[in-house]
Formats: sequence, C-alpha cells, structure tokens
Amino acid sequence: MKSNAIKYILALTFLLFAALFAISIGSVYVPIMDIIKIVGREAFNLPIGSDVESMYVSIVYDIRLPRVILAGLVGASLAIAGAAFQGLLRNPLAEPYILGVSSGASVGAVSTLFFGISLPVIGIYTLPFLSILTALATILIVLYFARKIDRTMRVETIILTGIIFSSFLGAFISLIIALTGDELQQIIGWLLGSVSMRGWKYVGIILPFFILGSLLLLLNAKELNAMSLGEERAQHLGVDVEKRKLLILLAGSVLTGAAVAVSGTIGFVGLVIPHLTRKLWGPDHTHLLPLSMMIGAGFLILTDLLSRTIISPQVLPVGVITALVGAPVFAFILIRQRKES
Repeated sequence: MKSNAIKYILALTFLLFAALFAISIGSVYVPIMDIIKIVGREAFNLPIGSDVESMYVSIVYDIRLPRVILAGLVGASLAIAGAAFQGLLRNPLAEPYILGVSSGASVGAVSTLFFGISLPVIGIYTLPFLSILTALATILIVLYFARKIDRTMRVETIILTGIIFSSFLGAFISLIIALTGDELQQIIGWLLGSVSMRGWKYVGIILPFFILGSLLLLLNAKELNAMSLGEERAQHLGVDVEKRKLLILLAGSVLTGAAVAVSGTIGFVGLVIPHLTRKLWGPDHTHLLPLSMMIGAGFLILTDLLSRTIISPQVLPVGVITALVGAPVFAFILIRQRKES
C-alpha cells in the first residue's frame, strides 16, 4: 500500500513540475510563485496575486496555461489508450497509431477541415465527433478483417491488419492533401501535431471526451488484468470478454479521436509511456492506467516545451519531437522483445 502511494506521489510530482516549468519558461520568464498566485486568483478566486504584473497574468492565463493543460490532456489520453490496447491485445507494441485508430481519426478530422463540415446542434464539436466516429469505425473494421483472416484473432493478425489499414488511410489523407488549395498549410500543420495557439476553446472540446473515455477504461481496469492473461482464462474468471473488449475499444477510440481532433497526429506517446510505466511500476492496470495518464501528460507537456524553446523563436511541431524520442525507444522494444522470444 505504501509503495503504491509513493508511485502516485512521484508521478504527480513529475506532472506538477513539468506543468510549472512549461508555464514559466518562454520568451518571457514568469516566476513560479507568480504562476501560483495567478492560477489561485483566476481559477479559484483566492485573494492573492494583486501585486503580479498584468502582463504576466495575460501570458500565463491566456496563452501558456491553456496550452499546458491541452498538452497534458492529449498526452494523458494517448497514454491511457495505449496502455489499455496493450493490455487488451497482450502486446507492448499495440497502440492507437499502429492499430490504425489514429489514422481513422485523422481521416475524419482532415475531411472535416477539407470540406468545411459543420454539423447542426453540435457546432464546434463537429471535428472531435467525426474524428471519434471514424476512429471507432476503423477499429471495428480492423477487427472484422482480422477475424476473417484468422478466426482465433491472434494479436499478430490484429496488429498487421491495423498497419495495413493505417497505410491505406494514410494514402487517403495524402490524396486529400494533393487536392487541397488554400487549406494546405492548415492541414499540413495539423497533421504534424501541435498544441500551439489553441486556447481554452480546445481544452473545452477535448475535456468531456477525455473524462468519458478515461472513466470507462478505469472502471474496466480489473477486467483488463484478467484479459491480459488470455481471453479463455478471463472467461473462466467470470469476465464478459466480448462486452468488455468492445467497451475498451470504444473508450480508446473516443480518447484517440478527441486527442487527434485537437492536436493532430502525435505519435509514440501511446506506445512508449505505457511500456515505460509498466517496466517501472508493474502491469497491474488498476495502477498502470492512472500512472500512465500522469506520466503521459507530463511527458507531452515537456515535449511541447522543448518544441517551442529548442530553436526559439521558431516553434517545431510537437509530433516531430515525440517521433524523434519515440522511434529509438520503439526500436529498442522490438529488439528486446525479439531477444526474449
């Protein structure tokens, strides 16, 4: 019990320090004490921060804080979805991008931008709604074809089918780019992945989907533990495997679709963070899922900080940085898994 508390304290400390540093560092340095005063006054109406410069208030509350919160929500969404997919498929290489979920979400988002789609009633939620819809449709089609190819639905078959569909959908996105005129820069910038200049509006867009998807996965953590031992054993333990599998896939698709909708394609977070968290603190999903959320949030916050400071004032797409970090780790996991097998 005590060791579990230490895990959460370490993960939460990492997340808080990452957030404070990201808010503090930039073209204008903001002292950490001033950040605490500004957040306390603006977010919680505490009687503090009257001595803080108005310029600092604008920088922190209007620019950096929403960017940091958005990066944290995207990182947490991708990390917990990746952890759930890895547990469900019993493979550390499974994640939303490899399974084609994010490519499906990207098709929905790019199509929305390209055709200028805006659905009545839901308005600003059109982009995440269509991203989630196409992400869910993609994972269902992947599972359907995997079952057609292999009735036993082996993990390797699901992953290979996901890669095939990911490549196909990537070609569809390339076709849209080739046909794009004035929207080209917007779509390319979005595809590279970024949380820059999004603001509180985008935090409001992802937040309800993040809460829904995360709660669904956290409520199924014990079932994930059972299914990570194999579907037959999970059934013997009383788990309704088909129902729980669909719920987990639905929740992962909701999280991935919402993350892709607000930030574009940011790869490797859902692959690397759950794997490292599992190595550090074990495979129990009741702890792995929330810990992956915190570490994933902190990781993407720091990655975004690096993307806007490494060659300042030029801002790099955060998806480029995560790929540079994640690709070598992905290769390491592949090599290690090969040696173990």
